[in-house]
Amino acid sequence: MGSEHAVLRGLYAITPEMSDTARLVAQARLALEGGARLLQYRAKGLERALALEQATRLRVECTAHGAIFIVNDSLELARAADADGVHLGRDDLGAAQARAAWPKGLIGVSCYADPARARQAAAEGADYVAIGSVFASPTKRSASRAPLAAIAQAKALARTPVAAIGGITPANARAAVDAGADMLAVISSLFDAPDVRAAARSLARWYDATEAAHDARAKPRAV
Repeated sequence: MGSEHAVLRGLYAITPEMSDTARLVAQARLALEGGARLLQYRAKGLERALALEQATRLRVECTAHGAIFIVNDSLELARAADADGVHLGRDDLGAAQARAAWPKGLIGVSCYADPARARQAAAEGADYVAIGSVFASPTKRSASRAPLAAIAQAKALARTPVAAIGGITPANARAAVDAGADMLAVISSLFDAPDVRAAARSLARWYDATEAAHDARAKPRAV
């Protein structure tokens, strides 16, 4: 598996694709300042030189904020940018191949609306899996919907952290967290918000709340 010290929990910001590097980095910085604990870089249509420049700059931002940096799709780009890991979809390199090529990298795998895929992904070396679309997604309108119950099913089958993705907003985030999501993977409601930092805070706070509640339960009672 990937780094044993990585904490796969909290707001997982996924960047929108844009050629304006300065704007991309500025928005990512706001998301990290607002509490994003992971950042995924997506650049499906950009030329490699630009993608590498952007990924390298985002890596610096993540390091400065103590966040995990993941690259979508491309193992080659992830390693070139010194990312912490790579996220793979159904059309990408398989998890087993990625694990063999990058023993210490974090590997995430999209399992869509099928929790059964999570068990196979974990067996092949995935560190976490993603389930979605848990709500209607403005980014992928044709994506199959995954019931919230699929989050817990995937956790039970894979025994790894699970990221919920698809249509997550500050208004419905708690439902995904309550369903067992270790991470909230968010694009539109974060980066399309008029105030990215504030949007990140409103999404990240659900984990702050659950951790505070856990600490309160764990704290010995005064006698």
